[in-house]
Amino acid sequence: MLSLKDRIYTNSAIKAPPGSKVVVAGWVHRLRVVGKICFVILRDREGLIQVVIKRDKSPQMFDEASQLKQEDVIAVKGEIVPSKASIGGVDLVAEELVVLSKTIAPLPIFPDDWEKTSLAKRLDWRFLDLRSPRNLLIFRVQDKLENAMRHFYRENGFIEIHTSKLVAEATEGGAEVFPVIYFDKTAFLAQSPQLYKQMMVIAGFERVFESGPAYRAEKHHTPRHLTEYQSIDIEMGFIEGPEDVMDMVERATLRALSEVASSYSKLVKELLDVDITLPKEVIKIKLTDACRLIEGTPTPCPSNYDISTEHEKAIGEAVANEYGTDLFFITDYPWIARPFYTMKSDDNPEFTRSFDLIYKGVEIVSGSQREHRYSKLVEQMMEKGLRPEKFSFYLEMFKYGAPPHGGAGLGLERLTMTTLGLKNIREAKLLPRDPERLTP
Repeated sequence: MLSLKDRIYTNSAIKAPPGSKVVVAGWVHRLRVVGKICFVILRDREGLIQVVIKRDKSPQMFDEASQLKQEDVIAVKGEIVPSKASIGGVDLVAEELVVLSKTIAPLPIFPDDWEKTSLAKRLDWRFLDLRSPRNLLIFRVQDKLENAMRHFYRENGFIEIHTSKLVAEATEGGAEVFPVIYFDKTAFLAQSPQLYKQMMVIAGFERVFESGPAYRAEKHHTPRHLTEYQSIDIEMGFIEGPEDVMDMVERATLRALSEVASSYSKLVKELLDVDITLPKEVIKIKLTDACRLIEGTPTPCPSNYDISTEHEKAIGEAVANEYGTDLFFITDYPWIARPFYTMKSDDNPEFTRSFDLIYKGVEIVSGSQREHRYSKLVEQMMEKGLRPEKFSFYLEMFKYGAPPHGGAGLGLERLTMTTLGLKNIREAKLLPRDPERLTP
């Protein structure tokens, strides 16, 4: 009798020696009946395998198989038989077939027809959309990116932390926060773990990282913005300058891209038609110098250097042409464009000791050296129009010994999108949230 305890994935079944008896289970991907033979392409998480059901071997099983519909769930026990024309060079000749679940209505979308279906409709039926091997691959790559970074930071002395996503004040000031009712108070969903990861460095953890959700109440309708995204944040103490943080971010990013290339290059090329290539070098360029590269173009930098996503894209193209790389840091952003906790430049207080990491014209990381001197921090808060008394828990930390420190935050969905050449960041989020979407 067939037992699901004996089940193996299709990629293992395909590699099994000819004559092996195996059990596989999954969804009906395709079905065709040719004379007295029924061919079922079965799909599971790991791939596809062709199941062959012969009428002369079992008329009842043949009749049952012939009535299957796409996305029915089945389990099959059978023998592995070489077949050059089949997926992976083998067929699974069925000896037993069990229908585990049948579709009860016409499919609202067909997973493999993602190109013919609007993204909005795909997201409405996300559980079906994700059954496409192409769409599942996006999240296998994302899983690899995230875990490669997690392992890298641990190897380099960072402690993983989990900070609260309910906060009393906006992390970076401003109104781009989601208020929530917290008993008899108003709280907010955290824009980032910024204040808390600094707290942990000052508490003596010295190096910390976190992968968790961040929330931005920004009414963007662009293909690169979400209101909820996964942020991989680091903070490190006893630094000499922002270069120390940039070095760590660079190495973590290259490690993640390298692991994806090693594990998924062939599949990404097959299913997404994208070549994963590692940057030959990662350069650092000051914002003022980067802006000179796009002088005279349709998108020159504004006089205050508060650049937009369009400027980043233009700079990305210019850097690729000038330096032959699509992964680079822009440094020394203006004070007007950075949060209150960013350390100002010693040379010119209108600029800061900050940076962004740009990949293929998209900002994937933002970071800086933080201001760790109490009096300076209070002064900078007031410059930004913030009330220091509302951040008393945060400011208290800097009265009792705060080392020089800095950190950065990486948007996991943006890294996934740029790595895989996706046109819309919503494809890189399992359940994307934007100003119009709150379900599923």
